[in-house]
Amino acid sequence: MAEARHRKWHVFQTKDELSVAMAKYTAHLSAKFCKEKGLFTVVLSGGGLIDWLCKLLEPPYKDSIEWSKWHVFWVDERVCAYEDPDSNYKLAMDGFLSKVGIPNKNIYAIDKHYAADGNAEHCAALYEECLRNLVKQNILPLCPNGKYPQFDLQLLGMGPDGHMASLFPGHPQINVKDKWVTHITDSPKLPPRRITFTLPVINSASYNLMAVCDDHTEQCPRSIADIFKHNNLALPASHLTAHVENMWYLDKAAASLL
Repeated sequence: MAEARHRKWHVFQTKDELSVAMAKYTAHLSAKFCKEKGLFTVVLSGGGLIDWLCKLLEPPYKDSIEWSKWHVFWVDERVCAYEDPDSNYKLAMDGFLSKVGIPNKNIYAIDKHYAADGNAEHCAALYEECLRNLVKQNILPLCPNGKYPQFDLQLLGMGPDGHMASLFPGHPQINVKDKWVTHITDSPKLPPRRITFTLPVINSASYNLMAVCDDHTEQCPRSIADIFKHNNLALPASHLTAHVENMWYLDKAAASLL
């Protein structure tokens, strides 16, 4: 394991090794928080994350994790119908969530009707309202400063351009501090309408795990080098911190310029 400023990072030879490590990390924190407070709040993202999480569907994890105590959220979501192939909800349900025993009431998707209508602003407002209600129900605690919800673990990914969640370089959403959830209607990555946690919410998590695998692009290793060597704050992923631990898992290709 290496460290760069406030980041801890591991480099894995293959995506499969990264996936094995991610399963171990997630299962460990699930056991820790279920023991300490009786539940585990975990935030998912899109991209390749669900494929990498599939090791949790294998022994020893599938039958040992206390799935009924999981509460599942999304760090960002494409504003589209649940059945749309672009939906992060569909991706997670089809590839992972439908195969484990997480109660449906513990899976917090964006509003179905406004999503189908493409109303990003309303979807963001309703998702924030959902989070605030869960704070009132003692499902979600607030972070020490009392301003933002504190999730146990967020499982994140970074785009080749250095974006995370739906916080993109050169877009104003990275600067939003007065909301928990904001929206974007001109995402440079399709589809254009999305909701996303704001940066203060992302950075209030107890544990953040950023997983990056290079899909044979030149841009991704350059972005990783810009973040780790130069702390290039023009890249949203450079701003990632966490209350307890900010961990990066990189495959060999993504880390090739470090």
